[in-house]
Amino acid sequence: MFDRDQRPEDLAHFAAAVEEQGADDLWVVEDLTWAGAVASAALALAATSRLRVGIGIAPAPLRNPALLGMELATLARAFPGRLIAGIGHGVPEWMAQVGAAPASPLALLEETVTTVRTLLAGEEANVDGRAVHVDGVRLVHPPAEPPPVVTGVVRPRSLELSGRAADGTILAEGQGPRQIAAALPHITRGREAAAASRPHELIVFTHLCVPDDPDRTGPVLAAQAGWLGIPPAESFLAAGDPGTAAARVQELWQAGASTVVLRPIGPDPLAQTGATLAAVSRLPNGTWGGGHDGAAG
Repeated sequence: MFDRDQRPEDLAHFAAAVEEQGADDLWVVEDLTWAGAVASAALALAATSRLRVGIGIAPAPLRNPALLGMELATLARAFPGRLIAGIGHGVPEWMAQVGAAPASPLALLEETVTTVRTLLAGEEANVDGRAVHVDGVRLVHPPAEPPPVVTGVVRPRSLELSGRAADGTILAEGQGPRQIAAALPHITRGREAAAASRPHELIVFTHLCVPDDPDRTGPVLAAQAGWLGIPPAESFLAAGDPGTAAARVQELWQAGASTVVLRPIGPDPLAQTGATLAAVSRLPNGTWGGGHDGAAG
């Protein structure tokens, strides 16, 4: 992950470097007042030739689905097969701060995801929902290969929505094997309700700290645990020497993650990711290199 605190002008160099290190994915962030994710994704895609670039995540309250579909289609056409787009509820306090707090967050997210996926498939979107209203809109330049649209969600009803409406689910930092096991049944219930046969990618973000520095990781773990509503002792991260961090990544794969996204804490994020990716590639009986079934970003 290109962390939100890094300068936007450093993104192109960072993206090229992690591609050279062997990462499969690079994810960019859209948090209020930091940087726009669509522009960031364009910078990262243009600076690389192989990486898949993920948007993690665009808040539905800030994005008209027709405009978001147009933006994603442009990137998908220019860089086919290399984009994955995350959409989420948005942080409620931030959405209220800009006058975008939705009356029905669940309806808005599902209707936004459905509309965007329809447009990216080259179909006409007609939605008269609780939150989204689109009348006879079809993209003039849809992508030949629609990018996956995934959701960044946490709570059970949102996880079920993701299984029902999206191509994948992002689990936020701090969630380990126990939280993955708890999330999967909700996602499966949504997929079963929609009779979904398409693949569903489970993407897990995790903080990385190599070597471990409790002065840095302690506050991060506590804050993330508070946001997730779990005891701090259950907050998960990959920390320690590179081999230990790689083993933590493997734990997430074994619990059901398709893709693990590393979010470095502390100085020299490129050195941290490089050392960890090298250690991951040496894991015995690992799943490294299997496309996005056992991928790291």
